[in-house]
Amino acid sequence: MSIDPVIFAKALADETRQEIMRHLCCIWLNVSDVVDKLGGKINQPTVSHHLKKLEEANLVQVRQEGRQRFYTLNQEQLTVCCGVLMRVFAPDHVEDDQDESDP
Repeated sequence: MSIDPVIFAKALADETRQEIMRHLCCIWLNVSDVVDKLGGKINQPTVSHHLKKLEEANLVQVRQEGRQRFYTLNQEQLTVCCGVLMRVFAPDHVEDDQDESDP
């Protein structure tokens, strides 16, 4: 899958999505769980909207169980996207992985 840095950046630009991503790190949650983690300050339809944006950017993995969908942070995609942004916008600060693999 190709990585669109603009879609990635737009997904990260929203503070609510950033908070949702923090809650989804290393755990599977459904929409209701996310609403609870956010202290109820954001309603279920709004959380669903944010999860859809994160899904479109491939920043969450989705698992269907019956009628419920569970989400977790796609840490690999996050790492890849950050690497792409670094290579595009800060190439002088990207470490050369080949140098590190040589003994």
